[in-house]
Amino acid sequence: MVKALVLDFGGVLADEGFREGLGAIAGMNDLDPEKFFFMARNLIYDTGYVTGKIDEHGYWEEVRLKTKVRNDDKELRREILNRFVLRLPMLEEIKRVKATGVIVALLSDQTDWLDELNQRMPFYHHFDRIFNSFDMKKSKRDVTLFDDVATQLAVKPREILFVDDTSENIERAQARGWKTLHFTGVEDFRKALKEENI
Repeated sequence: MVKALVLDFGGVLADEGFREGLGAIAGMNDLDPEKFFFMARNLIYDTGYVTGKIDEHGYWEEVRLKTKVRNDDKELRREILNRFVLRLPMLEEIKRVKATGVIVALLSDQTDWLDELNQRMPFYHHFDRIFNSFDMKKSKRDVTLFDDVATQLAVKPREILFVDDTSENIERAQARGWKTLHFTGVEDFRKALKEENI
């Protein structure tokens, strides 16, 4: 029986603004979008920005050092944050699930951008708990994060349904005993909830 539904943010609750924004930045700077995405994504982990070890400026400085990107921090942030758009059908499902008594939580490998996005388009109030790697000082690449979340939710791993669009995160959650759904769209999400009697 599922007692907690845990959702990723970018690519599940909202459009994947990070990937899309980096694609736009690559285009503005005549860079290969795929290569730039993987470099910038790895840097957000390697620099420690995603776990709150450095600030946003430090992250963008590293990006500029390793590429031809010359935009300032404000321009770069705008390209990314403007592309995170909440998916209203997902919010409707969350509201329905919460009404059944199931705990609903957000688990995101986000930076302090998550708080800024919540100020722009409030969504925290839809969740019982918010788990953000920037605040927890630990990302989904560390499997013990899943243990920490289960402990804080006070439920057994097998009682959690985790929804993420990144297969590596799904695999890590499964390794810690969580039920999982690799998110591909709202309809598949609804179908999975029905199968779990949620």
